[in-house]
Amino acid sequence: MRVIDKIRSGRPCLSFEVFPPKTSDKFDSVKEATEQIAALKPDFMSVTYGAGGGTSEFTLNIAQNIEKKFGVPALAHLTCVSSTKEQVKAQIEKLKADGIENILALRGDIPQDFDRSKMEFHHASELIECIRQYGDFCIGGACYPEGHTECETLAKDIEHLKLKEEAGCSFFTTQMFFDNNILYSFLYKIRDAGITVPIVAGIMPVTNANQIKRITNLSGTFVPARFRAIVERFGNDPKAMKQAGIAYATEQVIDLLANGVNAVHIYSMNKPDVAAKIKENLCDILAQA
Repeated sequence: MRVIDKIRSGRPCLSFEVFPPKTSDKFDSVKEATEQIAALKPDFMSVTYGAGGGTSEFTLNIAQNIEKKFGVPALAHLTCVSSTKEQVKAQIEKLKADGIENILALRGDIPQDFDRSKMEFHHASELIECIRQYGDFCIGGACYPEGHTECETLAKDIEHLKLKEEAGCSFFTTQMFFDNNILYSFLYKIRDAGITVPIVAGIMPVTNANQIKRITNLSGTFVPARFRAIVERFGNDPKAMKQAGIAYATEQVIDLLANGVNAVHIYSMNKPDVAAKIKENLCDILAQA
């Protein structure tokens, strides 16, 4: 089933992101975690793709397993920044052959010391065009409510987003954010710019204090005072921090749904217990027609 049909269903849509292992010896434990999350029957699950395609086989195996064993639509990530056009085409053909209908098209992070003169893809919009050329996929893309770290202004970043929509994106999933007002402001700006496809809100349940440090260092995501206070108060108590982080993420989701953002994607970090608790917290809300 195409992810866009789930998103446009008119009812609350809850999905989870999982990631494949980096090495084969971790595959079984990661597969088990993804199966536990799939057993929660989310509307769909996305499966990430390692830099340069290093985990591409694991991505495909997990996506196939989610769909065939649990009937949960899989959204396979595909990056292009350090891949050749032939490599990308080969991966698209694999996805097509194995019945994967949904792709999240991403440029990906440029590897350190990578020779940029060898790049055959410079923007995600080029990858989207390539995917459309080789198959009839439902294509999603990424968006950044606070602006991409490599883009000089949010306005310029929104121009790039419009190009991705014009290239064939059916929906966009946001980078994580911790203040819903940032998303609401972003939605106003992109609609004003003529972007009309649905936006899926990406929410990260922060269950330990070290997570928030990594997140802010890598992405520069704004952390409101209200959430900083939670980390400062409970960060040294793992159980309390986990409970508080899940509660904060749940509250974000409830506010989003109440304000008309019907599709929410949880960055689960392969934690079935966290995914299960959020789904439980929202059970009656998600049951709304």
